[in-house]
Amino acid sequence: MPFRKEPPFTHGTPTRNAVVLVNLGTPDAPTTPAVRRYLKEFLSDPRVVEIPRAIWWMILHLVILPFRSSKSAAKYASIWTKEGSPLKVHTQKQAILLRGLLGERGHDSVKVVMAMRYGSPSIPEVLDQLKAENCDRIAILPAYPQYSGTTTGSISDAVFAHYAGVRNVPELRMIKHYHDQDGYIDALRDTVLAHWKVNGRGDKLVMSFHGVPKRTLMLGDPYHCECHKSARLLASKLGLSSEQYLVTFQSRFGKAEWLQPYTAPTLVQMAKDGLKRVDLICPGFTSDCLETLEEIAMEAKHDFEAAGGREFHYIACLNESPSWIAGLADITEQHLLGWNTKATPAQRAAEKQDKETGRRSAAALGSS
Repeated sequence: MPFRKEPPFTHGTPTRNAVVLVNLGTPDAPTTPAVRRYLKEFLSDPRVVEIPRAIWWMILHLVILPFRSSKSAAKYASIWTKEGSPLKVHTQKQAILLRGLLGERGHDSVKVVMAMRYGSPSIPEVLDQLKAENCDRIAILPAYPQYSGTTTGSISDAVFAHYAGVRNVPELRMIKHYHDQDGYIDALRDTVLAHWKVNGRGDKLVMSFHGVPKRTLMLGDPYHCECHKSARLLASKLGLSSEQYLVTFQSRFGKAEWLQPYTAPTLVQMAKDGLKRVDLICPGFTSDCLETLEEIAMEAKHDFEAAGGREFHYIACLNESPSWIAGLADITEQHLLGWNTKATPAQRAAEKQDKETGRRSAAALGSS
């Protein structure tokens, strides 16, 4: 098998460390052609849809892509901002801020970049760029706190598939999950408390996680258990009893049974049962995106209120909250142990220039 050509190398050039913050992905634009390309890549992943390939090819190309792309494009358009896709904008800001905080903590030879599992910038594109910059130690940091084969497992597939064609493979560290890490749980707690301080507290806190087919749980995927553990830890930090919060699962796709209870029908039933106010947070999403801003903050809110509920409060994702950036830095530092993260004088000069570029990028994205 031929390997890709290695970039030019000068002996004595110091190697660098890098962290790649990987999120799910997003279309390049809220248009039907862009969404179609994105859905084709996303839904062609056998980790995402475990249906025999020939059968699924016909369903995807003859039913889903022709009819769902335009509907999805309209939904993306409803949450698109002047900066672009919320998920991509938030992930980029997180990478910039994480890099800055790691630098402040003394890890001044660590480069932090963003990649998307589907769409751009792609994992192969980013890894090739890091190789060109002589990064020989790379930590892959998924934006998913809870592990699932459909998400984190797919990132691992993409990373190892890329390096199967590389002659000089860097040292790799794959961060599997951080669903029970204090930095993550504390950031969630701070987000909820900040919302309650401004808006008061609802009758019940719903924690809505992205759903997966129930079959994956039966086959050994730990996602369901990790979601419930995150929820228990967050409830404990908030001082909630088991009656004061509920775990649900959203974004069901297809006719197969998925993890239950389903978010939307549960909210409707709550309203019919007389619940007047509900607060909802999506702990499995670290950046606001289509599933939180449109599916929850718009559709679920409408369904709850139409069924008789009086107040629906969506609590935003962690995004760029200072406690979350600090939590990300804590998680990252654990996985940098043993690597020399102190820069040489030459690297410091380059890092200074990179940080200035990063500050300008953050300013352009609306972050200080």
